[in-house]
Amino acid sequence: MMKQLGRHVILEMWEATNLNDARILEQALRDTVEAVDGHLLDVRVVEFPVHGVTGVAIISESHVAVHTWPEHGYAAIDIFTCNLEADVDAGIEAMKKHFLPGQVQVMEVRRGLQG
Repeated sequence: MMKQLGRHVILEMWEATNLNDARILEQALRDTVEAVDGHLLDVRVVEFPVHGVTGVAIISESHVAVHTWPEHGYAAIDIFTCNLEADVDAGIEAMKKHFLPGQVQVMEVRRGLQG
């Protein structure tokens, strides 16, 4: 029987809004951590000089990270948790609430598979 150590959701958002706002990104990170029942250790958000923001929420269970390209209406998001019971769908919805994407693609990678 295969056992996994973590879930890594890769979320792609296209036609998204609020991609140049550090305050919204920080709130999106905090809301997503809460939605997946994560235990927040630290949040760091950086604004780039021309455009775009990046941020990471470090959680006991791993991390939530976002990098934006406002000029393309695109955000790349990772939700990685070792809590296999985490409601990652709720985390996805929390992110969507802040960035209002027109298109979303979700991929999930099972991390640390052991046989």
